[in-house]
Amino acid sequence: MTSEYGKLYVVATPIGNLADLSFRAVATLKEVDLIAAEDTRHVGMLLQHYGITNKLTALHQHNEEKAAVGLLEKLREGKSIALVSDAGTPLLSDPGMPLVKLVKEAGLDVVPIPGACALIAALSAAGLPVTQFTFFGFLARTSSARKAFFTAQLNCLTTWVFYESSHRILASLEDMAEILPLNRQIVIAREITKLHETIVKTSLAEALALVASNDNMRKGEFVVIVDGAEAVDKSEQLLTDEQDRILRVLLTECSIKTAVALAVEITGARKKTLYQAALAIAGD
Repeated sequence: MTSEYGKLYVVATPIGNLADLSFRAVATLKEVDLIAAEDTRHVGMLLQHYGITNKLTALHQHNEEKAAVGLLEKLREGKSIALVSDAGTPLLSDPGMPLVKLVKEAGLDVVPIPGACALIAALSAAGLPVTQFTFFGFLARTSSARKAFFTAQLNCLTTWVFYESSHRILASLEDMAEILPLNRQIVIAREITKLHETIVKTSLAEALALVASNDNMRKGEFVVIVDGAEAVDKSEQLLTDEQDRILRVLLTECSIKTAVALAVEITGARKKTLYQAALAIAGD
């Protein structure tokens, strides 16, 4: 690993099972001059397990802008650096982007050392389409922001994925159930590669009931995968002027759910059509 300039190695670490650290990752961590870690104490335990004694330096969300500049200078001096997060692949909802961006802009080498990633591991075992998917990282902390996000994703035709914590998994599913159809297929993946790994594919309604009733299903780190919406024939979305007028009046006084239910009774239009129209009106 010697050259005029050092290289930055982006090294994936285990997300639970220590055996998931690759031979190449172990060799890299032993050979670099410095390891930049999200939490030096946490990563220190992993290094100790593999007998790695290289020097550690902290690179986390609170110092990474400043620390990246110093690490770039070390690379220019010919030092090689490994970037690791607490678990999984760096930059995937983890620190590291400012450093990688700075190093790339400087024209220096960034070398990926692939390995564990909760996102990819969950997708591989989900049983939902993965040819196309969108990853959103961790969702917002407030209910209103989450509901706005779910509304924006309601008609997405491809699989979409987000991370969630044990503190908010139930609230997130409750918010989702207010926006998405309850029969929408989702996957709840928790504690991937760990002792209590659980991957459940079911309807949104059943997933919510499971998480609400089972304390264990509210523990750990979560990956939530949501099936895309069914494509809708545009002709099915059309409302008459009168149906549209009634729906708009109801929406000024009622929630979307109540307005749609009343509009079905009053106009005889399809619930699905009215619901899609209500969301569009609310969005406008």
